[in-house]
Amino acid sequence: MNLSATPVAPLGSHALLMFLLQVGVLLGTAVLLGRLALRLGLPSIVGELCAGVVLGPSLLTPLAPDFAAWLLPQRPESMHLLDAAGQLGVLLLVGITGMNIDLGLVRRKGRAAVLVSTGGLVVPFAGGVAVALAIPAALLVDGVDRTVFALFAGVALCVSALPVIAKTLLDMGLLHRNIGQLIVGASVVDDIAGWLLLSVVSAMATTGVHGPDVALSVVHLIAMLACAYFVGRPLVRRLLRWSARAGKGESVPAVCTVLIVLGAVASHALHMEAIIGAFIVGVLIGSSGEPDRERLAPLRIMAVTVLAPLFFATAGLRIDLTALARPEVALSAVLVLTVAIVGKFAGAYAGARAGRLGHWEALALGAGMNSRGVIEVIIAMVGLRLGILTTEMYTIIVLVAIVTSVMAAPLLRMSVGRMPITREERVRERVMAGGPAPESNS
Repeated sequence: MNLSATPVAPLGSHALLMFLLQVGVLLGTAVLLGRLALRLGLPSIVGELCAGVVLGPSLLTPLAPDFAAWLLPQRPESMHLLDAAGQLGVLLLVGITGMNIDLGLVRRKGRAAVLVSTGGLVVPFAGGVAVALAIPAALLVDGVDRTVFALFAGVALCVSALPVIAKTLLDMGLLHRNIGQLIVGASVVDDIAGWLLLSVVSAMATTGVHGPDVALSVVHLIAMLACAYFVGRPLVRRLLRWSARAGKGESVPAVCTVLIVLGAVASHALHMEAIIGAFIVGVLIGSSGEPDRERLAPLRIMAVTVLAPLFFATAGLRIDLTALARPEVALSAVLVLTVAIVGKFAGAYAGARAGRLGHWEALALGAGMNSRGVIEVIIAMVGLRLGILTTEMYTIIVLVAIVTSVMAAPLLRMSVGRMPITREERVRERVMAGGPAPESNS
């Protein structure tokens, strides 16, 4: 009796050839269109998503169906290879987002950041739930629970995209302004709450809407947060300290990658989305005070410039803009987009006014918080993978991400232009540029 296991056959020669060709074409197109978007004053994610749109069912398939079917065949084994590479990219991107969250900033901004974030979460969440109940049944997945779909739509419309917001503020030279710091602070609270809401809703999608199951999901989330704080925090700090000493810190990016991936494994094992664990570990790494930006640069460069664009290009392949030719899809898209923009503006504006901020400050916060970008695309992909979204609804939600990211910069420019620059902001600008802080006159 032969007890030795039969070796798993390696990836076939043709399959490997096509995978490498697909990665090269998708990534190359994403980089080119991403650079073009930046030249036009748009976030790079717009161009990277358009790479998938150009090569997918929206453009290439109608124009050259035979070539499209050869280059990117809609077979599970082909798409799963691209998805696997993209998933690693999105986990690292979410982990890096967590690393850049400044919890101290949230504490300093305190009341105003919490009020703005609360308004910016509650109003669009309620709007998303309401609009989901009005979506025609023809645009829903057969058999999907309408309550789960409505809650998922609420989460998708209430989030903000901290990476896009921070990059937009940086590109516009507004990160040193008080309003820029407040937008970032409110976005941090928004992001954390959005990820936690997503973990509960995604668990409901897999287990169903049953009271005990939902309660168990919340218990899992609380347990993971407690474990991260009491066990994960000191463990991450020790591992990073060891990696910084070993080999002159060359292993820091690898150790951070391992920690992010294992965090994703832990949350996924608890029937939550893998990105929740990646985000939590990213926050632990960023708040540990151990790794410096120079040592993490290789990880950031690889994730942001290679793996993330590949993920967004792959996400763009699932966008079908030809569906907008159908009246019910086009009307639903207009409705969802309107509710998303107005809800976020109204919620953030109301929260800012409740925090005793001025009219133009409140408008700037509404404009900045409206940018959905990266996060909404990730959430849309989660909905597609869990079977909550049809291709039509996925396309609509990704359109919300693109439109709100594009409109953020001009609205910010208009509102911030009405605010005088304070002495504190000039000092902060000088410090951020690497200059010395002025000495106190006292």
